[in-house]
Amino acid sequence: MNDSIRFILNGEDVTLKDVKPTETLLDFLRLKRRLTGTKEGCAEGDCGACTVLVGRLIDGKLHYESVNACIRFIGSLNATHVVTVEHLAAKDGTLHPVQQAMVDCHGSQCGFCTPGFVMSMYGLWLSNSNPDRAEIEKALQGNLCRCTGYEPIVKAAEQVARTRPSALFDPLERTRSDIVARLWAMQGSGTISITSGEDRLLVPGSLEALARILADEPKATIVAGSTDVGLWVTKQMRALNPVVFINHLQELQTITSGEGGITIGAGVTYTRAFETIASKVPTLGRLITRIGGEQVRNMGTIGGNIANGSPIGDSPPPLIALGATVKLRSTEGTRMLRLEDYFIDYGKQDRRPGEFIESLFVPYPAEDTHFSVYKITKRRDEDITAVLGAFYLTLDEQGDVNDVRIAFGGMAGTPKRARAVENELIGRPWNEETIEAVRDAFDSDFQPLSDWRATAEYRQLTAKNLLTRFYLETTGAPAELRRFEEVA
Repeated sequence: MNDSIRFILNGEDVTLKDVKPTETLLDFLRLKRRLTGTKEGCAEGDCGACTVLVGRLIDGKLHYESVNACIRFIGSLNATHVVTVEHLAAKDGTLHPVQQAMVDCHGSQCGFCTPGFVMSMYGLWLSNSNPDRAEIEKALQGNLCRCTGYEPIVKAAEQVARTRPSALFDPLERTRSDIVARLWAMQGSGTISITSGEDRLLVPGSLEALARILADEPKATIVAGSTDVGLWVTKQMRALNPVVFINHLQELQTITSGEGGITIGAGVTYTRAFETIASKVPTLGRLITRIGGEQVRNMGTIGGNIANGSPIGDSPPPLIALGATVKLRSTEGTRMLRLEDYFIDYGKQDRRPGEFIESLFVPYPAEDTHFSVYKITKRRDEDITAVLGAFYLTLDEQGDVNDVRIAFGGMAGTPKRARAVENELIGRPWNEETIEAVRDAFDSDFQPLSDWRATAEYRQLTAKNLLTRFYLETTGAPAELRRFEEVA
């Protein structure tokens, strides 16, 4: 057993032995290190004012990603490199090109959001030497500004792409080999256990260690990306104890595309999954670009979105429509489960004491299948779903419905299939008359609630209209608008 979290903060090695399981990186930076360039705006991963970079070794290479410090827990940072806005400028005060571009293009007014924008732009600067407009907008999805209208910020990002000085100027490029060596030295195979008063934090050294921990602590809270759990702490003020962090486990971070489908480890983030999914199931890839902002996609995992069981989670409905299965693991072995059977009721999933999600298998859509996903929100980017519908359709040679799977989020206490609608469609001709005849079957499938995102009446009508939209698109009407088609 190890008794400390070790990481690099800017250029300094940090070792922490007294860490509460719900202590956030933002509080650590501002309150304990007085690095106040990282701001608190929303405390829920929406506004991006708290954006920092976190570097970690993936397959032996150092990758930096923008993350929300307000919902990132210290316990998830072992063997990482945390970079704040204070690290960018040279010691003589010379601004980094990203910072200078914001000055030159008048990208800052009140300035509160500026450090977060700078760090998101810096993350893009490190990973993409020549981003186009769509890629810049995608990288800045998770940053909100009330003053500028975004245009000067985008121009600043375009300016940075045109003017790239020697890599030796950049603090991360200059020290990359040194950081890699230091992170290698911090990695270990042992489990980290830290007790702070009555609270306990655990970082298992392996998948086997994780299974043993959960066998002993079946009520422990498992944290992967913390994009949901973070809000339990910052908004609901929930006390979580013990907490088990799994975002470092390499066994959970593999994604492979085989002959029949894609196997996704439970710890694979949306960002890491995007390239594989977008190439094999483009419709699902386009959905990923609308899940949160870049920071959320860098932290959040598909496995966590499923494990959480939220009725408005974005990934379960399309995965259910595709016929996905989930692999659960414990000290007693593994078992496979249809994803739609995993969700039992609101807040209740078919996960036995001591079990955790190990991986997910997603079959490819058949070549003769129509597959579409529609996410309905108040604003297009970085917004929580009001209604999400996924449609999977196969027609026979006569044009009749041979197979159909329709799944919705936001319409019930769990992600749920529209069985009554499906049963009405099977065997009938795929035409306007059939669609009009089966629309009312949604009333048997769903009795949605009203909340601040949408009324029950709106949700019910939207579900019916999405079926009509799906029919129109499969019969040659204009396809959905795709803002990020270039990068998808």
